[in-house]
Formats: sequence, structure tokens, C-alpha cells
Amino acid sequence: MNGAQDLGGMQSFGPIRPEIDSPVLHADWERRVLAITLAMGAVGKWNIDMSRAARESLPPAQYLASSYFEIWLEGLQKLLQDTGLVTAEEIGSGESGNAAVPVPRVLMANEVAAALRRGSPVDRSVAAKARFNVGDEVLTRQFNPSTHTRLPRYCRGRRGRIIAVHGAHVFPDTNAIGLGERPQWLYTVRFDASELWGADTTAASVCVDCWEPYLDYPGAMPA
Repeated sequence: MNGAQDLGGMQSFGPIRPEIDSPVLHADWERRVLAITLAMGAVGKWNIDMSRAARESLPPAQYLASSYFEIWLEGLQKLLQDTGLVTAEEIGSGESGNAAVPVPRVLMANEVAAALRRGSPVDRSVAAKARFNVGDEVLTRQFNPSTHTRLPRYCRGRRGRIIAVHGAHVFPDTNAIGLGERPQWLYTVRFDASELWGADTTAASVCVDCWEPYLDYPGAMPA
């Protein structure tokens, strides 16, 4: 989706001012939001791509006016309502008004450290061979899906070159909308900055991880 999170190449948002030696969490409520998000993500009612899509589908004005963990909280509330775990009224009142909805699993406090160390690997096996090789020139698709994608707007319809092949991984575009993992080959594509933004850029190049359905050979007929 073309949401407010896709800021690459956009202007007039002011300079980035990174905090030096700042704490990861700035307030107790942020710690609580992080904990609840991790705990609810483990119950098995949605996947990480659905979680990202929920955050990125927030109205642009709300997204841009919100802090990092405010966006996480809004996305979580959307997922909880979409999956029937809570109602808007329950969120508003802060009290449960219905019987608890069964969930596939529960992350217990003593399991958190091990779960975080284990992570959630997204590499998968596929029968098809990789279509592209290191050194191949490719052209990214020019498309504007209404659903989740990891291909940024600024590199759509642009020429680049494959510099790494990472194997097959979960395809976020389908996984985010409940169509399954449908693993696809994943590549790192290097783009000349001038290809993305023209001559008015101080960058030299940009590298983007692109799934195979995002790519084609220059001159190839669209599928």
C-alpha cells in the first residue's frame, strides 16, 4: 500500500535528528505497549506481515503525528478488533464486556527470553530455481497495490542490478492478507541514486531487498 510510512525520497519533512545515547524506551507506557504487542503476536491470530500492514494502513495524518510506540499501539488495537478478540467499546472503557475468546497459544512470562532468542525464521524451501543471478540487470515493477508490499514507491519502475541472492523467504504481500506464505526468492538490488532521484541527489547508490515477483528483465513483456 502507498501509506505514510513510505517516505523514501519525499521532501520537506525536515532533517533526521538521531538521539545520542538515548534509552530504547522513553516511558513506562512504551514498555507496556512493547510487552503487550509481543504477547499478543504470539497467540497465533496474525503474523508479522499482518502486524506491519495494520500499522502502515493508519490514516496518513495520524501516522505522521504519532510516535513509534503510538503507531504500534494503534496497529495492535486494529488487529485485536479485526480478529474479534476485543470490541471498540471494550478498548474505550478499558474493561472486558464479553467472554474471553479462545486463542491457539499463550506466551508465558518464563518463555519470553527463549522465544525472543529463537525468533521467527522466514527462510523457506522452494522447488523453483532462482530466476535471477548476481550481476543481472533488472527492472522493478511499476505498481500501486491497495494491500501490503515491501517494494518502496521510490524504486518502482527503476533499473538496478542484483548484488546478492538470499534464498527463498516468506512473501509478505500474500502473507499480510491471509493468502499464505507463498515463498519467493529474495534478492538485494543495487540502484544508482541518480536512477531513483535524478541528478539532484548527494547519494551514490541505494540497496533494496526485493522479492522475485517485484522484478523482471529490462525489455521483458509484462506477465
